[in-house]
Amino acid sequence: MELEEFVTSLESLAILAEQAFSDAKFHEDFEAARVQFVGARSGQIKAIQKELGSVPSESRPEAGKKLNQVKNRIQAALDAAQIRVSSGASPKPSGPILDPTLPGTRRHLGRIHPITQTIEHLKEIMGRLGFAVVEGPEVEDTWHNFIALNIPEDHPARDPLDNFYLSVAGKTSVDVNADEARLLRSQTSTVQIRVMGSNPPPVRIISLGRVYRPDPADATHFPMFHQMEGLWIDHGVTMAQLKSVLRMFATSYLGGDVTIRFRPSFFPFTEPSVEADFLWNDQWIEFGGAGMVDPNVLKAVGYDPESVTGFAFGLGVERLCMRRHGVLDIRDLYRNDLRFLHQF
Repeated sequence: MELEEFVTSLESLAILAEQAFSDAKFHEDFEAARVQFVGARSGQIKAIQKELGSVPSESRPEAGKKLNQVKNRIQAALDAAQIRVSSGASPKPSGPILDPTLPGTRRHLGRIHPITQTIEHLKEIMGRLGFAVVEGPEVEDTWHNFIALNIPEDHPARDPLDNFYLSVAGKTSVDVNADEARLLRSQTSTVQIRVMGSNPPPVRIISLGRVYRPDPADATHFPMFHQMEGLWIDHGVTMAQLKSVLRMFATSYLGGDVTIRFRPSFFPFTEPSVEADFLWNDQWIEFGGAGMVDPNVLKAVGYDPESVTGFAFGLGVERLCMRRHGVLDIRDLYRNDLRFLHQF
């Protein structure tokens, strides 16, 4: 390309660019002109700059000087247009900016999650029955999660496939029976051991919180869920009191007089052990396990089983919530679907 042809192209480009930036009245127009002429990838200045290499070598200094002059002219036009558009000097559409007759924008207030609602309701009911609320860590050792609860080493509940054991620093594998073994607690009974280990009887508590078991998620199971466990240790506590407490609790939570049924069962930490069923809406519903605290558990925390007795029970918070509100799939409580959560 000869020098004269290159200079003519530059001059035409400068005139087009100056006119485009001069005509830009709104931000959209300015942005379109900027991309067209000075865009980093497809701008026309970028394209014509590539033609500089085709100019004869003896004419390139003059061509480069002219190219820089055109760049400065286009940049000056761009800066002037940007200031004009940003300052609002360009004509604006006529009419009011705000229509005061339009209704306001309603604020969307959040709601307490149904599980949290249920937990607070359970605390209130059990508080009226004289039970104090206690909490404990979610990462536990084997003493509080198994040993003190009379669960032997060969019990299936201690199997690595049924728990979330945590790796110990510097070790590639976990000895589940070692003193330093740690796991995510599989039950809130661990809190009862901690409370009894540091408080003499009488003890009358409930512990609520998250527990973890590697169950596949389906309509009735989830690897993380919530439990409420109750414990009453004192002189002369009996199964009759256990049944009365559960009946009063169920009546307060579900409404109406609820019938309680005990079915024989087995748990390492209670003896005798029962499954507690509630008769509600003409249907028997299993809500959890219960029983008298095993003497071995009392001995493990330093209590005298010849002097005190007590009962313990455990109920699933999600199960209570689902029964009360007619929820059929536990996974709905964890999907964070606002269409579902706004119902509560």
